[in-house]
Amino acid sequence: MSLLSRPKHIKDSCYQKITPKSANWDYVGFEAHDLNEMEILDWKDQKNESCLVILSGLANIIVDDEEFLNIGERMSVFDDLNPHAIYVPNNKQIKVTALTKLELAIAVAPGFGNFPARHIKPDDMDSEVRGEGSNTRFICNILPEKEKADSLLVVEVKTPSGNWSSYPPHKHDSDNIPVETYLEETYYHRINPPQGFAFQRVYTDDLSIDETMAVEDKCVVLVPKGYHPVGVPHGYDSYYLNVMAGPKRQWIFKNHPDHEWMLNK
Repeated sequence: MSLLSRPKHIKDSCYQKITPKSANWDYVGFEAHDLNEMEILDWKDQKNESCLVILSGLANIIVDDEEFLNIGERMSVFDDLNPHAIYVPNNKQIKVTALTKLELAIAVAPGFGNFPARHIKPDDMDSEVRGEGSNTRFICNILPEKEKADSLLVVEVKTPSGNWSSYPPHKHDSDNIPVETYLEETYYHRINPPQGFAFQRVYTDDLSIDETMAVEDKCVVLVPKGYHPVGVPHGYDSYYLNVMAGPKRQWIFKNHPDHEWMLNK
């Protein structure tokens, strides 16, 4: 099975739909939707919690009888703004009404009803810069492990033209705390300008998985295990939204030993 999912019309507004069954794994699901102004999306997942990320545009979101109205701010994922997001526990009826053209991501993972629905506002999200030189990228922690959720970890990353990201290569595919945790992961990619592409390699130590992909706008890359660096050509900027989940809600990664030296200069 290819680790690259290209955008295609699936149903109504949906053009990306990853499920544990389709990905041949256990925890992570992901959907991406483009809604026109005043278009409505009704959505419910009985078993999974979800994090609805307003990638661009404005929306009203109703969770059962709780209203989150006129939320959103940025009109492009490449705007210098954090997103708005809604955390939703499992088995809740969700109604999304687009107030403008709306790009919406839905991250899902096993939910146990431990936490109520809530609006995760841009000011609630930690931002940070990782790397240096041509490894520099800009991080927004939408739903990190310090914030309440049953399974989900959600983060977005912006990588400038000519830079590398998720680099040096790292992995999180072994249930071996405190050295490493097992987390499945999806990368939802946007490219600016949209006719460009980036490269992503997913590979394991034994090379039983070794796939290098030319990733175009609105593609999703699956990372069941292994290292997964991203390279961005000159002239184009990269955005990606990461969704992670596994048996333990901790992000502990291991750098590839051949490349870790660059962190110790």
